[in-house]
Amino acid sequence: MAGGRASEGSVGRGGLGTVRNAVVLLDLLGEGPALQHLTDLAERSQMSIPTVHRLLRSLVLADLVVQDPQSSRYGLGPELTRLSNHYLSRLPLLGALSPYLSQLRDQLGHTVHVQILVHGEVIYVDRVDGAERDPYRETHRVGSALSCAGGRILAARASDDEWRQALERATPEDRALATDSERERWASLEHLALASVDPTLSAEVAVGLVDGQGATVAALAASVPDAADAEAVTEAAVHLGRAARAAGRTLGHA
Repeated sequence: MAGGRASEGSVGRGGLGTVRNAVVLLDLLGEGPALQHLTDLAERSQMSIPTVHRLLRSLVLADLVVQDPQSSRYGLGPELTRLSNHYLSRLPLLGALSPYLSQLRDQLGHTVHVQILVHGEVIYVDRVDGAERDPYRETHRVGSALSCAGGRILAARASDDEWRQALERATPEDRALATDSERERWASLEHLALASVDPTLSAEVAVGLVDGQGATVAALAASVPDAADAEAVTEAAVHLGRAARAAGRTLGHA
């Protein structure tokens, strides 16, 4: 979990410490394999086994965590899906963008994504599929912010704390590229194009979506065949930028 693990001495007793510890465990369960051992969670969280066991039992009762009956390992629970969908259904950003996504797909002929930044990771919260045929389709995609064009724009324009979390979650290669001067450049760009490290996957061009208060709240991205194709990148950036500005005006009036 970005920002460090909880320690027994610093947590204290009471509701706030309990909630903070529960969040640490949920974050750890989201990082590793689908099912994890109690002892591994205790070691990684720097909490005692009895504390972790007590918290996990409470989370299991709330369906926020599940325990596999055969292996006794723990994983994230279905209640998180219900809550996340309630959150997304109330997100003004998606309502502001919804009139434009299918139109963008038709104009560009490629998949269009909506991305937000959360604790150094980029979350793909909406998408409209284009005609390209990637080897597989990631319906629920989460990844290091610095691994994609939209994430780099979002992280570069975010707070220093968010930028630090993005650096912590990045690969060594992406972290080496993310110098202070490069952060300034990414933050100033109207659009950013980036090839995928996987040659079988499409490249991405992205623009920031700025709300009425001047904050970059999301990135609007589209797949392009080649990040080095200046004409295709420019065309995508023009259409994405127009939609982002229109959606930003809608958010400004919300």
